[in-house]
Amino acid sequence: MTDRTVATAAETEWVAPKRRRLVNLRNFPTFTFMSWAVLFFLYLPLLHVVIYSFNSSRIATIWESPSVKWYIKTFHNDDIQRALINSFQIAIGATIFSTVLAVLAALGLQRMKRAGSTVAWALIGAPLIIAEIVLAVGTLGFFMAVGIPLGKVGMTVAHTAFCIPFALIPIRARLGQLDNAPFEAAADLGANESQILRKITLPLLSPAIISGALLAFAISIDDFITSFFLSGPSSTTLPVYIFGMIRSTVTPEVDAISTLLLLFSGIVLISSYILNRRRR
Repeated sequence: MTDRTVATAAETEWVAPKRRRLVNLRNFPTFTFMSWAVLFFLYLPLLHVVIYSFNSSRIATIWESPSVKWYIKTFHNDDIQRALINSFQIAIGATIFSTVLAVLAALGLQRMKRAGSTVAWALIGAPLIIAEIVLAVGTLGFFMAVGIPLGKVGMTVAHTAFCIPFALIPIRARLGQLDNAPFEAAADLGANESQILRKITLPLLSPAIISGALLAFAISIDDFITSFFLSGPSSTTLPVYIFGMIRSTVTPEVDAISTLLLLFSGIVLISSYILNRRRR
């Protein structure tokens, strides 16, 4: 055996060492039981909502027979349709503004120094950890102080603010994974920053941008606390309308609306997951 063969074999052995075995959580006491308990209490209420949305009884907690009449009633309820339109209008506006701001924030954070980037991200991501009731009360007081009208305008502004970090997370993660070679090659060929942004950066970020926009849209259309505090005349959103329904009489119509929202959220979640898989 030649020295070159030995060196090649040694190099191969060094490049592909054995991976250390990860800790097997199944060996921990009660891990299996706790896992099933979490799944049980997390998904059983959702399953209950879906099943009882097909209940023919007028009382949501008493099962009589299968029926789709509450879905039909939901689709013919003018109040629900107006609330849904309001939710979509606010969510679409908040999604557009928050996504644009998230892209700009991601590009700015990428060029900042490590310490400054950490501080800026902590400020931008504050809505993720601050209690929403605190943000809602503060936003309401601020809007009343500066004269911003309550209703669709105020809710769109507020939703934009707390949707930015949700849209920023996938965009920032994707931007950190990009290779510098295409940008350096474009700069060497004489492209300016505007051309690099339009022809390289944004196309490479497009899956993450769409994923972030879907997350922002789902968060906005599902929001209740901020919408409840900032809603005005003729600007009731669907979550606020559902809250008003359960304060009087709980009928399976509430379950039907909730099931439709659950279906919509599932579609958004699956779409976001597929886009994240593609960008990898």
